[in-house]
Amino acid sequence: MESLLTYLTELAPPFFTAIFFIAFYFVVKKLIERQSKGQVDKVLIRQIILFLIVLIGVIGVILALPWEEKSQITNLIGIVLSAVLGLSSTTFIGNALAGIMLKSRKSFKPGDFIMVNDIFGRVTEQGLFHTEIQTVDRDLTTLPNMTLATNAVKVTRASGTFIHGEVSLGYDVSQSKVIEVLKEAAIAAGLSDPFVHIRSLGDFSIVYRIHGLLTDVRSILTARSNLNAKVIDYLHEADIEIVSPNFMNQRQVGDAVFIPKRERKKIQEEAVNESTPEELIFDKAEEAESIEKRKELLVNVEEKIKKEQEQLKKETDIEQKEKLKSKLETSKQLKEKLIDKIDKKMEDLNKE
Repeated sequence: MESLLTYLTELAPPFFTAIFFIAFYFVVKKLIERQSKGQVDKVLIRQIILFLIVLIGVIGVILALPWEEKSQITNLIGIVLSAVLGLSSTTFIGNALAGIMLKSRKSFKPGDFIMVNDIFGRVTEQGLFHTEIQTVDRDLTTLPNMTLATNAVKVTRASGTFIHGEVSLGYDVSQSKVIEVLKEAAIAAGLSDPFVHIRSLGDFSIVYRIHGLLTDVRSILTARSNLNAKVIDYLHEADIEIVSPNFMNQRQVGDAVFIPKRERKKIQEEAVNESTPEELIFDKAEEAESIEKRKELLVNVEEKIKKEQEQLKKETDIEQKEKLKSKLETSKQLKEKLIDKIDKKMEDLNKE
């Protein structure tokens, strides 16, 4: 009986140590979940913190055990951890530092169009170690943050971007007429501030590039297609052939004109309003962008709550205090609704 009591007494320190770290783990988990509500990219940080607590807890329990070999066990754990960190530190730490740099620079955010190494798409997730983009075929591509930090990243500005289309025409067509028609085509395609560059003077043709400002960048794929379509239509309306002079020189075609027959339409017709393929292609990116906008709104609401709380402290009039309390309560309710909406959206997004 005495040996049993001695054994239980020896086990008491590791037992209470384990109880302490288990309770500490759940308390920290609860606090982190409460603090990170409505916040993006907090899942990984939470996992790292909880993992460190578990690791320290395991080491603490081992050190509290009444074993003579416990120092050997802790040494073994230290060797294993050192080996793992040594082998993975270059990539692991490099991607983490690159992620922090990208976050601090704020070059792009979820929903933005970017191009890296000929990969074009919209950002759906910007994590600590990787960035996920949705490409034009609707698939998801994950890029390590080191790739984004060490390569040129082209970001399409949300305020608008210039898109272009190219066409090669013969020397027998007046370049002033071509420029005028191409500008009309760009305007008809819904672009503003059009201008034309003459790209090159070839042996048989001149290469023209028409540029136009697109303000709604979310429809960039459709806008490029519409621009090319309008260029075809307007050049044909102006009786300008879109055919290689080299081809004409190789074949005896007489007086044939290579303009397809079609129904005549008004020159100034507007683009047909219809659903764009971007809505289907970038569906996850659209959700990510809506979450980002709600995050920005949440920050504004939190700032508003702080100002209202400061005003409430300074206010001495009872009637004004009641009004401020009512406004503060409304703002807090709006904050809770935004947090719930963001959490639900994030949960749905992570399921995809």
